[in-house]
Amino acid sequence: MKNIIVGLLTVVIIGLMGYTFMGGGAYHGGEYGKVIEDFGDTMTAGKTVAIEEKDDRKKEMDKLSALRDKAGSAGAFKVSNEYKSKCASCHGVNGSGMQNGKPMMGPKIFGQSAEKLYKDLVEFKSGRKENVVMKGLLIPLSEEDLKRLADEIGEFPARAEAAKQ
Repeated sequence: MKNIIVGLLTVVIIGLMGYTFMGGGAYHGGEYGKVIEDFGDTMTAGKTVAIEEKDDRKKEMDKLSALRDKAGSAGAFKVSNEYKSKCASCHGVNGSGMQNGKPMMGPKIFGQSAEKLYKDLVEFKSGRKENVVMKGLLIPLSEEDLKRLADEIGEFPARAEAAKQ
């Protein structure tokens, strides 16, 4: 009995598939497919004209604004390549924890003392403070490397002041 019911359902499903296939419609680019294309053309026609109407000055200002946003505060003061490669992607190029006005993954480290930073780095490396990313970055570094990074980050406020002058 089950086999008969399954067989009938299979025949019905195959029949419906055949009926849909024979109907054309959007499946084969028939008349329903063309209606969708026409609808898309009418929706984008007005937008295309609006984009093309921007004058050259506006385009240049948009480009300049995009460059300023992209640059952020990268030129505020110099940082080492070690800081750039290990810390800047999470804490920002200047340790502010912000990039283009948006918070980053890492917290603000700008303005912290070198001693506190060194203590935190040692605790992250040892596992007393839990952060997988920090531990992974700090494991290959020596105590001297940690001290050098902490000293550099501790100097950020003084470097920022010097860069303003």
